[in-house]
Amino acid sequence: MTFEIVIENGTLVTMDGQSLVLENHSLGINKGKIAAIFPAGSSSFWAKEKINAQNCLVTPGLINAHSHLPMTYFRGLADDLPLQKWLQEYIWPLEAKLVNPEFVYDATLHGAAEMLKNGISTTNDMYFHMGSIADACIKAGLRVIISEALIDHQLTEEDRNCCIGNRIKKLREDYRDQPLIDFSLAPHSIYTCSPDTLKKCAEVAKENGFLIHMHLSETSEEVQNCVKTHGKKPVEYINDLGLLEVNGVLAHGIWVDDEEMDILARNGKSSIAICTESHLKLISGFAPLKKYQEKGINLCLGTDGVASNNNLDLLEEVSLTAKLHKAINNDPTLLPAKAAFALVTCNAAQAIGRSRELGSLEKGKLADIAIFDLDKLENQPVYNPYSQLVYAMGSNSVRDLLINGRIVMQNRHLTRINEDLLLKRAKAYCDLIRKEIS
Repeated sequence: MTFEIVIENGTLVTMDGQSLVLENHSLGINKGKIAAIFPAGSSSFWAKEKINAQNCLVTPGLINAHSHLPMTYFRGLADDLPLQKWLQEYIWPLEAKLVNPEFVYDATLHGAAEMLKNGISTTNDMYFHMGSIADACIKAGLRVIISEALIDHQLTEEDRNCCIGNRIKKLREDYRDQPLIDFSLAPHSIYTCSPDTLKKCAEVAKENGFLIHMHLSETSEEVQNCVKTHGKKPVEYINDLGLLEVNGVLAHGIWVDDEEMDILARNGKSSIAICTESHLKLISGFAPLKKYQEKGINLCLGTDGVASNNNLDLLEEVSLTAKLHKAINNDPTLLPAKAAFALVTCNAAQAIGRSRELGSLEKGKLADIAIFDLDKLENQPVYNPYSQLVYAMGSNSVRDLLINGRIVMQNRHLTRINEDLLLKRAKAYCDLIRKEIS
């Protein structure tokens, strides 16, 4: 057998349909895909490059189901505030002053680098200036689904018509030769988009097969206002507008009751992206994870933006989510480690409509692969790989990362990005932002 790259002698945490853990196995890569999986030493092969994964866990690259990459430069800017005050008095005014294509490119590149070092190979992102996000992610080597946040008061009628469908179609055509880049539709939320905008998004998504990506039921106030304004709860409201007829990622989903869950379960096309760190920091509430599971609704995790998290550490998100919901439900058996790790691998792949390509280590799937170093004091001994990943490891244990069969991080060194330059840019933007808020 001949391969471009072989990852040798590792413990493969496959996350396939059987959740196989294959000790002392190797994985061959050709043309950006997993070409073979075989026991170490059982096959003769030639490889252009070999990666020794002895004493390592080899997993699918992590998938971040909800992020705002360009908000990385707002880290720590407006802490310890409730959501609406945080948005209306700090984030939105600063975005109006500062956000332009250059800012978005630079902040995205910084955030992408942080994601790579944390083992994230794919992110589902929502912001503005989609072309700048795409270009920065291409530079970094990060796989991304990009959507422009549609907010009615920021758009003219002409802009709105352009944004809903036409702009994405054009961008898909412009980036058709970029395998890491895709686009989706993002009505920001029910409180920033009119019924007409939401309905139009549903129609366009249905006609063109676009993923819907939006915030939903993040606060109790949002639910109360929806009932007061529209006479319906949020899930009922978007269902009537057709938004649940297409594949969608609904970020947060904290204040969703049993009746709404039944609607989600019946439609079966929408996933809930829980953002635990952000929920806790903004005191938005606790997502009803156990009830979602009981209803058979697909769950995944997102980091949200750095401004409300304040990092892009998806492993930390997994660990906190698992432990928090055990405590909330007084049930130590809830969300065991294997199920928790699925939230950022196979479940997340399903949420973004890419389960045939991503989320598990299987022949024919894209070679998005993370390698975790077990040769650390804090990572030994190892009895259960899933337990190790969820409860013991930090993201600094991610040694190598491959995306689309290319090495984007090797021995903790990013191969496509100058980290020193990123740090200098971040400090320069910090000085600029300080002046704006002083």
